Parts: sequence; C-alpha cells; structure tokens
Amino acid sequence: MASTAWGEAALMAGHQVAVFRTASGEVFAVGHEDPATAAHVMARGITSSRGMRHTFAPPLHKEVYDLATGQCLGTPGIRLPTFGTRIVGGYIEVEL
Repeated sequence: MASTAWGEAALMAGHQVAVFRTASGEVFAVGHEDPATAAHVMARGITSSRGMRHTFAPPLHKEVYDLATGQCLGTPGIRLPTFGTRIVGGYIEVEL
C-alpha cells in the first residue's frame, strides 16, 4: 500500500526547513524560503514526479523543483538548499 505524500515546515537550529515525504515513502528536506518571493511557503507545495525525479511545486509561483537536488527545473539558475535525511526508529532526521 502506498503512503500519503505530504510537506511540513520545521524550525531546526534556527533554519526553516521544508520536509517532504513522497507517496513511495522517501523523505527529502529543502529550504523553506521561496527564492521568488522570500515567503516561507515551500512546505505547502504539491509533490509529484518528472520521470524518475521526485519534484514539488510551491504554492505561489508554481515553479517545479527537484527534491533531491533543489534545482528549479524551469529556471536553471535557481536552486534551493537541500539537506540529508533519514528515517531512524520511525523518526525523520535532517542533517543541517
């Protein structure tokens, strides 16, 4: 059975991070600030995929970002910070 995809904002050591779980259960973390507007809204994005890439589109400008690399697929010069993640004992750990 596939799990539900979601995004959630977290404050970690003073950094706002958007944490995403894909429908396949993989977990990614990127910077929560939208580079186009400086609004902290990235966790409210819609998860999807393009080919083998897990992606998401934030709610304001609908640019599509690769969750693994933070690269904006529509504007090559824009990239979000990304953070390593893992699941340990049912908890998500994010490496800042």
